[in-house]
Amino acid sequence: MAKTKQRRKAKPAKMSAPTVRRDAAGVDISPTVMYVAVGPEQDPEPVRSFGSFTCDLYRIAEWLKSCGVRTVAMESTGVYWIPLYQVLEEQGMEVCLVNARHFKNVPGRKTDVQDCQWLQYLHSVGLLRASFRPPAEVCALRTLWRHRRGIVEAASEHIQHMQKALDQMNVQLHHVLSDVTGVTGLAMIDAILAGERDPRKLAGLRDKRVRASEEKIVKALEGDYREEHLFTLKQSLEAYRYCQRQIGECDAEIERRVGVFEGKVDPESKPPPPERKTSRPTKQGEFDMRRHHYRVFGVDLTQIPSIRTATVQVLLTEVGPNFQKFPDGGQFASWMTLCPHNDVTGGRVMKTGTKKSANRTAQALRMAAESLCRDQSYLGVYYRRKRAHIGAPKALTAAAHKLARVIYALVTTGREYDESVFLQAEKRERERAFKRLQRQARQAGYQLVKNSGASEVVS
Repeated sequence: MAKTKQRRKAKPAKMSAPTVRRDAAGVDISPTVMYVAVGPEQDPEPVRSFGSFTCDLYRIAEWLKSCGVRTVAMESTGVYWIPLYQVLEEQGMEVCLVNARHFKNVPGRKTDVQDCQWLQYLHSVGLLRASFRPPAEVCALRTLWRHRRGIVEAASEHIQHMQKALDQMNVQLHHVLSDVTGVTGLAMIDAILAGERDPRKLAGLRDKRVRASEEKIVKALEGDYREEHLFTLKQSLEAYRYCQRQIGECDAEIERRVGVFEGKVDPESKPPPPERKTSRPTKQGEFDMRRHHYRVFGVDLTQIPSIRTATVQVLLTEVGPNFQKFPDGGQFASWMTLCPHNDVTGGRVMKTGTKKSANRTAQALRMAAESLCRDQSYLGVYYRRKRAHIGAPKALTAAAHKLARVIYALVTTGREYDESVFLQAEKRERERAFKRLQRQARQAGYQLVKNSGASEVVS
């Protein structure tokens, strides 16, 4: 008789009785008008409208303080909530930033007045959860890093404009150079813009590390130089170099702000472990982010397979050096929407999969998980096994979820990454694989016997 597959018992949800707070208020945010609601017992006119200028924001804070309000709930609408959030936080109030998904199913017509009243009521009975927002110094660093990313994207667009101008002149530098913005590429472009047209002289500017032969480079530099394309090339090059200067300024400001973060270890007395072979070495005079990350987090997260310095920088700017807001690794992964979100009704699973989200930390971990496809570590084996079982897209999410749990464990415990910890997991996986093969052999009329570490089939 075949064994029936036992289902896991669903854990009961942790529910707590709502706490009634008389000192709660609700704010509906819009670009020009803000509607604020307090309890009917706190003011004869419980709903008021204010402007969005800075003086109006301080008027809101003064009115709420006069009503005895200590906690305020507001919906995250674009970036318009940030100024009011900061003003109320300065005044010592507890601000609850509400996810719009948690507030979309209220009954009745949807108006600004009713929205702020519903926010006030739901918050007063404890039915709203605050979204995660890191400390102010982390938010400042996050703003700079996101701004830097925008400049990098703009610089890449200018590189494409340069490439297009060269293609229209049939100057095929990209066939002989791996990067047209490298030392050789920029030297040749500068010479072309200065009026040099002799392919031999231009080819003489190549760096000794270029693998293409001189004859091939000469052929690639024979082009149809037109004034309109040269003008486009010149402006694109100037814009690219301007972006590079801005990136350098951003790096200096980011380094200054990271330097004031409180460190968990002293890199001088306890230096970080050696870099992994896959990590790009830090150049002389370059911002050594890896050393700063080790000082702030207390562990070297780049020792985890597939985790690079840029990934750790995203963690620092989006979450911060401390993970106390997340009780465990599961909730940390859930905040990044890397956990399954199953809708179950009537005992049937109606919808599965992870939520759609633009969480930058999850995007960074998914990109890191892509490099596990050829990694020989336990995490690489885990990713390839998942990819064979459920496909590449879901395997990326599963691997990113695993990376999130590993990162959470290292940061909260202060222990360095140790591959030997996964030996027990590998042993359990081998035992499961052997039992699976035994079951398949029995179904085929054979008996699988383990023999000194190997397996042989006996008919």
